[in-house]
Amino acid sequence: MRATGLAIARTGIALGFVLLAGTAGAQTGAPTRDDIVGKLNHFEEAAEVDLPALKQQVMERAKTRIKNDPGPVNRPLIAPELAKLPAFNAQIQFDADTPIIQPASYQTVGRIADALVHSSLLPYTFLIVGHVESNSKTREANAILSQRRADAIRDVLVNTFKISTKRLHPIGLGEEQFLDRAKPTSAVNGQLQILTYAKLPEEAPRPAAAPAPAAKKPAKKR
Repeated sequence: MRATGLAIARTGIALGFVLLAGTAGAQTGAPTRDDIVGKLNHFEEAAEVDLPALKQQVMERAKTRIKNDPGPVNRPLIAPELAKLPAFNAQIQFDADTPIIQPASYQTVGRIADALVHSSLLPYTFLIVGHVESNSKTREANAILSQRRADAIRDVLVNTFKISTKRLHPIGLGEEQFLDRAKPTSAVNGQLQILTYAKLPEEAPRPAAAPAPAAKKPAKKR
């Protein structure tokens, strides 16, 4: 009877762990590789975006104190053309006010890496776009933070998952392009985006190596 009771108790504990694991999985809701590929593989046309110029515009606009600023709800998007690109919105958790990725989001970053090496996405380059919800920080501080977070995701994809740095372009838009303009303080505006940006340029074929000159035969001695 005692052995039977112990067996039942162990079964109950094991079942409890299974239920907890299932609950944890449901709570994290990490996307699958196919979810991400499905969002990103509908590329049609590259957006005409000068990334260095856009970075400068973000910082200049974030620093400027406009007397008649319409406020976050009505503030015009700084790069509306990005909306034309295939996008995957990732809920990446960072430590507060830092670009440090929390362990709970490692799985999502790994799934993004898996998607980027899928055969249908290998011909493309991608934008890693950082956003920040409106908060007590200045717009300038949030623009800087969003860029650092986009850089952090790029660094993990390159250094840990060996994605080619040529395929990844990080840019932070801060508060200058809300994902939900109607609710500037919503956590949705803190999501990070992966956008299919452009096709990789085709490498020019390498010229065939010239045949090595034939070795000269030594002259015969007379």
